[in-house]
Amino acid sequence: MIQASTLLMVKPASFVYNEQTAGSNSFQNKVVDETNSSIQEKAAAEFDNFVLKLKEAGIDIRVFNDSPSPITPDAIFPNNWISFHDNNSIVLYPMLAPNRRLERRMDIVDAFKNAATTLIDLSTYENDNIFLEGTGSIVFDYTYKIAYANTSPRTDKNLLEELCKQLNYKAISFKAVDDAGADIYHTNVLMCIGNTFAVICKECIPDQEQSKNICKQLETTGHELVYISRAQMNSFAGNMYQAFNKEGKSFIIMSEQAFKSLNAEQIKALQQHGTLLHAPLYTIEKYGGGSARCMMADVRNNY
Repeated sequence: MIQASTLLMVKPASFVYNEQTAGSNSFQNKVVDETNSSIQEKAAAEFDNFVLKLKEAGIDIRVFNDSPSPITPDAIFPNNWISFHDNNSIVLYPMLAPNRRLERRMDIVDAFKNAATTLIDLSTYENDNIFLEGTGSIVFDYTYKIAYANTSPRTDKNLLEELCKQLNYKAISFKAVDDAGADIYHTNVLMCIGNTFAVICKECIPDQEQSKNICKQLETTGHELVYISRAQMNSFAGNMYQAFNKEGKSFIIMSEQAFKSLNAEQIKALQQHGTLLHAPLYTIEKYGGGSARCMMADVRNNY
């Protein structure tokens, strides 16, 4: 039986458009006609509704509350600073934006550590301006031990390879760009890997050989490919995640915006691999530039 998922989530206390991340995240939108308090209130409501839907599906959710001080606008996206692995490793990551570095919390780490845990702390690479932002930067194929990463200001190829040596993963790095030709800030907005399927926006990978090789690798490892367009990627259709409840039932989690962008053929293909679970995350997506996948850190062991 497939092991049930445990998802770590952080309820925001100060969610708002983050000036420090906007330069490398084209998915963010500046605030025009709303107050910060209104944005925080809406984001908290979206978060609570999302958590409720996940719990109703029988998925194990561990919610931590963001602290009001220090102010961390992106604390709702914990997957960028921590990841968990089947070999009992916990990895802490170096973050580009100074105010995102404040999201790392040892009380959360300690809640999931045990005597056998290996802590891999890469955060000191921030001192050298080298960054790798968790499962935003890296999309892991946990079954076949492959790490896919789109290199960008937030995703350093050499550090990826260093981490993969420690985790015993194969690293596959590539370049992906947005409509304007700029680096896509995180890999998990353009691709998702489940146990038996993968979603990918291959249009974003300009090197045709790289694109072909990535798709071939995914097919070789038994994944049915679901291709999405740039427009669908911009609606966060690449930012999905597969999780399992305690009965072993598969759910493919995404935002309402992402779901609405899919066509009937894509929905039918995905439904062969799990129940599609979606929730409205419009405020979080608009100002945070991240979606459903970004809000969940998958705890890969029974802690």
